[in-house]
Amino acid sequence: MLVGALASVYLQQRAGDRRFSFVVQLLDAGGERLVRFAYATSGSARRGPVTLRARDLERLRAGLAERPRLAVFRSLRQIYAQVIDDQAGRTLASASSIDAEFQKQMKTGGNLAAAKLVGKLIGERARAAGLNKVVFDRGGYQYHGRVKALADAAREAGLEF
Repeated sequence: MLVGALASVYLQQRAGDRRFSFVVQLLDAGGERLVRFAYATSGSARRGPVTLRARDLERLRAGLAERPRLAVFRSLRQIYAQVIDDQAGRTLASASSIDAEFQKQMKTGGNLAAAKLVGKLIGERARAAGLNKVVFDRGGYQYHGRVKALADAAREAGLEF
């Protein structure tokens, strides 16, 4: 046992790095470092399964000019969809449950009826922009519920995917 030794424990994160380091230091009475132990967590351990799936899917389904990506994002209260040309980095069409056109017809954006209306709107807007074929990017969410309702409504509006 060291008399007068200080122990410090802290988390550290370097700039631009997604990993955290758990650091334990043992200092003597004069402040000199005796022992330092650091354990780095992996970046994927901190991210949830939805973001991991989304990242993997994005690599596989990059939207091209001839077949852009229909990306879906949902929160508890809203749902958003946009058609993206990843090569040019441009959004070609978008629709969401916070749009003024949507708000005229519905109050809330967190249910199946809202997802169907957003799917219909994105299909109409994409067709107006001259797009027929898209790649569907469910954003890591399961193809179920609101995501499926949006996709089905977009198909009914004339989009092919």
